[in-house]
Amino acid sequence: MLSKFKRNKHQQHLALLPKLAQSVDDVTVFFEPADCRKILLQKIASATRRICIVALYMEQDDAGRAILSALYEAKKQRPELEISVLVDWHRAQRGRIGDTAANTNADWYCRMAQEHPDVLVPVYGVPVNTREALGVLHFKGFIIDDAVLYSGASINDVYLHQHDKYRYDRYQLIRNPRLSDIMYDWIQLNLVQGKAVYRLDDPARPKSPEIKNEIRQYRQDLRSSSYNFQGDAGNEELAVTPLVGLGKTSPLNKAIFHLMPCTEHKLTICTPYFNLPAVLVRSIIQLLRDGKQVEIIVGDKTANDFYIPQDQPFKIIGALPYLYEINLRRFMSRLQYYVNSGQLIIRLWKDDDNSYHLKGMWVDDEWILLTGNNLNPRAWRLDLENAILIHDPQHQLAATREKELATIRQHTTVVHHYRDLQSIAEYPVKVRKLIRRLRRIRVDRLISRIL
Repeated sequence: MLSKFKRNKHQQHLALLPKLAQSVDDVTVFFEPADCRKILLQKIASATRRICIVALYMEQDDAGRAILSALYEAKKQRPELEISVLVDWHRAQRGRIGDTAANTNADWYCRMAQEHPDVLVPVYGVPVNTREALGVLHFKGFIIDDAVLYSGASINDVYLHQHDKYRYDRYQLIRNPRLSDIMYDWIQLNLVQGKAVYRLDDPARPKSPEIKNEIRQYRQDLRSSSYNFQGDAGNEELAVTPLVGLGKTSPLNKAIFHLMPCTEHKLTICTPYFNLPAVLVRSIIQLLRDGKQVEIIVGDKTANDFYIPQDQPFKIIGALPYLYEINLRRFMSRLQYYVNSGQLIIRLWKDDDNSYHLKGMWVDDEWILLTGNNLNPRAWRLDLENAILIHDPQHQLAATREKELATIRQHTTVVHHYRDLQSIAEYPVKVRKLIRRLRRIRVDRLISRIL
């Protein structure tokens, strides 16, 4: 059993987090990707003071063009609007994995700026590390006036369900002037004004090797920066706490580390890529030993955004979904006793050929973690991540919470035994050969840390 002292230590950490009072009527949950696209466009069109879009990337496709065009139109109609777009520096200057770098998103941003010389919609590239594989901008949130539209989604056709396929995520609209001010001010100070941050809509921007020393120093600055604010809410009322962090000991990681052991009855976790850091696996095992229930909702390997159907040409990146399934199978085999007893529930999400991108945690009926954090070693150490932690001690969001979880579970099946998951011997030949080759030279361990 987790000792009373240790449990109190975790509860004390959460109790001491600064909290912002939140009205229950100002929390809206959307359940469909297309709803996120619609509300984002509506909010941009009606903005009166500021718009700040932060995402891993904004793609040059129909959904991306609609959002960027809406930003230009809003600025044209209301020149006093403060508008800024922030995306990852490296991701914007390459094609999709496996594609050439011709006509990148950054090239598109430049064309848009040239086509609208009298309308300023700056697009900033944030380099979290000298190479994309070693860290990206994974900070999330669209801040419009006094509201934050929070989702793990980036901006493209699939994330916003512009056409037939969608990538399923979470979508929360929180109206809270203090929350939006704190997040906006931090972004302006630490991202927009960051010493290695340059405009991507400027063709004269520097090359990455030219600013590598600036980037290294900037990363150190980000590691030591966090939100600094005074709370105005106690521990007995509905409240929100913004969290941000980079690196193993970041404030966000600390909050996640302390949040899980505070579970009294049930912990629910969503992650698209099953590759939990060892410290979180230990927390789960301890909860199970203490008699608590743990539910993990993860995407089926075919619902992974890296999955390549067998009728298409195979690329190395297509092995990733199989590596994640191997992790899940190994995890379940260790804990099959708790699966049998019903304490550990593993759900696989699959809806035709759509993909799954959900992240977050629900602790009992009291805590809800909204985050873009994949809860994997990369998020834990390499990427700039953020979250909004909701404290709901009076269970005012209970109905919304249950509806969101019911919607997520709608396309899931429960895995009753680890053998229900495919073994390596059952994988396609090319996948099987690649994984065995990676294992021989232990590259799979390196991959698990950076992807």
